[in-house]
Amino acid sequence: MQQTQERVAEVGAAAPAGWMRYWPWVLLGAALLPGVVVFVVGEWGDAPAVRAWRTVALAVFLQAVPFMLLGTALSGAINAFVPASVFTRLLPKRAALAVPVAGVAGVVLPGCECASVPVASSLIGRGVEPAAAFAFLLSAPAVNPIVLTATAVAFPGQPMMVLARLLASLLVAALMGWLWLWRGKAEWLRPAVRHSGHRHGHSRWAEFRGGFQHDFLHAGGFLVVGALAAATFNVAVPPSVLDAFTGSAWLSVPFLAGLAVVLAVCSEADAFVAASLTGFSPVARLTFMVVGPMVDLKLIALQAGTFGRAFAVRFSAATALVAIVCSAVIGGVLL
Repeated sequence: MQQTQERVAEVGAAAPAGWMRYWPWVLLGAALLPGVVVFVVGEWGDAPAVRAWRTVALAVFLQAVPFMLLGTALSGAINAFVPASVFTRLLPKRAALAVPVAGVAGVVLPGCECASVPVASSLIGRGVEPAAAFAFLLSAPAVNPIVLTATAVAFPGQPMMVLARLLASLLVAALMGWLWLWRGKAEWLRPAVRHSGHRHGHSRWAEFRGGFQHDFLHAGGFLVVGALAAATFNVAVPPSVLDAFTGSAWLSVPFLAGLAVVLAVCSEADAFVAASLTGFSPVARLTFMVVGPMVDLKLIALQAGTFGRAFAVRFSAATALVAIVCSAVIGGVLL
């Protein structure tokens, strides 16, 4: 009986590894299935609203996938090739000081929020203080050179808008890291169970490939959910709703913050969307650019899948509130 149980356990442990060999076919099926469903639906799939919904969902997904690939590749590389001692040397030993340092380090990740989630998860797995990893998670999509350059192009002749975005984003990242140190609870954070770090005697490339496959497949499903939710909002809410908020300075700021959450525009492109919202005040448009890379539907879904729903709900709500306040303060002073 004991031998039978041991054999069952061995088969159960080997099954996921065997299944992972077919992950390219799983991805191919996931890519083809939506098209097959639309084809089978027929004429209903050609309705204008359905075409718009399909276009927005696909645009959000395709916009995010390259950066999610970058993030999962970086996560796998950190897990397999970077010794844990590197992080202990680079970050201050005091957690309160490590938070702003990690926030400033976000400039080195040229990607959007989809890339920062798996990297932050890998950092926590390597022993980095969660508060510092979260500061990096929030700052990286908003303060990297690509995003700041795109902001300067979208707002020509307005260098203060670029500076306001940089300062507000760094401030939010630091405040949220310190808030986690003060009020965060370990039971809210449930990272995915996976080996962290190189194991002696194992191939580093095999560990990199396994970590990359695990993170990409795990995060990809939640990215799809977020893209579908964003597309539904884009199609369901009429443009007249936007016009109702442009005339109010008080309502426009929280409204554009909420719009950033549901539109789920990648941080490399959100400055151009903000620039097109000419009816809104500069502070409101700054809020759109600060909140979006830190809190949107696809990011909330990715956080829930990576760290747990309890964490994602609390952290996203607090981040949105802090981002709105910081944007209003920084924007009120600089813009």
